[in-house]
Amino acid sequence: MWAGVALGYHLASRLAYVVGIGVALTRQRHEQIFTRRHGVEAGFRRFRRIAAFLLNNDAVSFVILCLVTRNFQSSTLNIPIRIALGVLLVLLGIGIKYWAALRLGRGAYYWENFFIPRPIVVLDAPGPYRYLKNPMYTLGYLHAYGFALIWGSWLGLAAAAFDQIAILVFHLRVEKPHFELLTREAQEHYLERQR
Repeated sequence: MWAGVALGYHLASRLAYVVGIGVALTRQRHEQIFTRRHGVEAGFRRFRRIAAFLLNNDAVSFVILCLVTRNFQSSTLNIPIRIALGVLLVLLGIGIKYWAALRLGRGAYYWENFFIPRPIVVLDAPGPYRYLKNPMYTLGYLHAYGFALIWGSWLGLAAAAFDQIAILVFHLRVEKPHFELLTREAQEHYLERQR
C-alpha cells in the first residue's frame, strides 16, 4: 500500500514540476504573466519561489519513493556492488550537473533568461557541452539511478527513467524553443548593428 502511495506522490510531484513549470514559463514567454504585473525582478523572484517549491517537492518525493520501496524485490546484485555502483552514479550525475551549471552561468538553474534577458551563452568547449548536447538532463540524471540503486529500489529505478523522459520532453517543448528564439533574436540584433 505505502509503495503505491509513494509512487503516486512522486508521479504527481514530477508532473507538477514539468507541466506546472512548463506552463508557467511558456505563459511568461508569451504573456509575461509574472513580469507584467510585478516587474521583472519581483516577477522572477515570485516564479523562483514557486519553482523552488516544485523542484524540492519533486526531489523529496523521489527520496521517499526509494526509501519506502527499498529492497522491494530481492536484488540481483549483491549489496556492496549495488551500493558502490550507486554511489559512483550519484557522484557522476551530480558532478556532470554541477559542471554543466557552471558552464551555463548565473541564473540558469531557475530559467532566469525567461525573465531577465542576458547575452546568449554559446554552449561549446570548454565544458560538458563539448561532448553532449544536453549534459544536465542526460548523464546529469545518473544520480537518480544511483540513489535508487543504493536503496535497492527497483520502483525507484523505473521512476528515475520516467523522470528523465519527462524532463527531456520538458526541455524539447519549453526550454529549447525559448533558447532558439533568444539565439535568433541575438543574431538579428547583431545583423542590424552590422548594417
